[in-house]
Amino acid sequence: MTERPAQHRRRPTDVVPAACWVLSVGLLTGTVVVSGAAPETANGVPALGDAAWWWSVGVLALQAAVLARWGAHPRRALLTVAAALPALLVLGDVIGVGLLAVMVATYRAVLARPSRPLLPTLLGAGTLVALGVTAATLRGGNAVPVAVVAGLMQGVAAVGPAFALASVVGSRRDALEALARTAEAQGRERDALVQVAVERERTAMARELHDIAAHHLSGIAVMTGAIGRQIDVDPEGAKVAVAQVREQSTAMLRDLRHLVVLLRDVDAPAETGGPVRMETLVGIGDLVARAQASGLPVTLETTGPVTELAASGAVGPLAQLAAYRVVQEALANAARHAPGARCVVRLDATTPGCVEVVVRNGPPGAGAAPAHDDPGYGLVGMHERAELTGATLRYGTTLEGGWQVSLSVPASVTPGPGDGPTTSEGQDR
Repeated sequence: MTERPAQHRRRPTDVVPAACWVLSVGLLTGTVVVSGAAPETANGVPALGDAAWWWSVGVLALQAAVLARWGAHPRRALLTVAAALPALLVLGDVIGVGLLAVMVATYRAVLARPSRPLLPTLLGAGTLVALGVTAATLRGGNAVPVAVVAGLMQGVAAVGPAFALASVVGSRRDALEALARTAEAQGRERDALVQVAVERERTAMARELHDIAAHHLSGIAVMTGAIGRQIDVDPEGAKVAVAQVREQSTAMLRDLRHLVVLLRDVDAPAETGGPVRMETLVGIGDLVARAQASGLPVTLETTGPVTELAASGAVGPLAQLAAYRVVQEALANAARHAPGARCVVRLDATTPGCVEVVVRNGPPGAGAAPAHDDPGYGLVGMHERAELTGATLRYGTTLEGGWQVSLSVPASVTPGPGDGPTTSEGQDR
């Protein structure tokens, strides 16, 4: 196992080693002063200012320097700091002041590396501490068993608590990092799923655009041929009409070709054969009837000359298809997320220049349980269709706790006056 990358380690600073040295020297000085006031308690403790005292201060300074210098190499620093304990045997009973640096080095080493490869290093550091404490205890005149037990206890105390604390801190840090990586991965997966849904919707729209172009442009070609045969009746007018139709059809073919190239999924296999189905605003009535037949309590309200606008071409075929698909998706969402709720589909053509398509449902019926499936991408498809046709899409919750989807489809003519509201003949179930 290798050490963790540098970006996952805290940069070593001189604050901790310096504080460790100051605290260790302060403890040593305080112990020497107390021992001087009660000489009978002093067991091998050097006097303040003696050569042994200065030697100990130098060794403690060396420990601090190792911590500061080798912060990026925690195993080497731990063994070196622990090796200084035998050099402090001149302190006798106060040799424990050298354990502070060992604890700090152990904490750093455990945080920087996994615990299993550190076992030999920890055992080596504990052994060095035990040897130093045992030698200092023997120098103070204690019996060998007492010195050995004291050495083993000090070795465990120097390494064990720091190891436990660093393991807890390291585990928490690793858990937080894992959670952050998981959240990031989930965000990328969610973005990828949305992108896949968008691409699939674009592919479906590209196929529908192809059907529209094939249907209507074929009619334009037939009209052009008919006008060409009338050239003897009105030669000049027929020529002008033919030129205009051909110019318009060429422009439409060019624009639709560019749009299809942008939207089509090149990896999707081409579909051959099959009937061409043109969904229009008028077809929304059949859509509502089928929903009623399936048990959905839905009604259709039509205000203004919706049928006339759809038949006259004031609302383009792609815009009518978008309105149809939005109603279809909204009804499906209502059945899935608000079972038993009453739904109203309203087509309003009274506003000049647009047709309002609104699907509104109430809250779920009493005792009905909404479906708890994964969120879909119906709203993504609605947005794509609205943007492609220049329509305005709005949706959100209602004051009654239901849901409403509103699509404003542009129209090129103003609706005629005097058209009143009508209601679909189908009855709610």
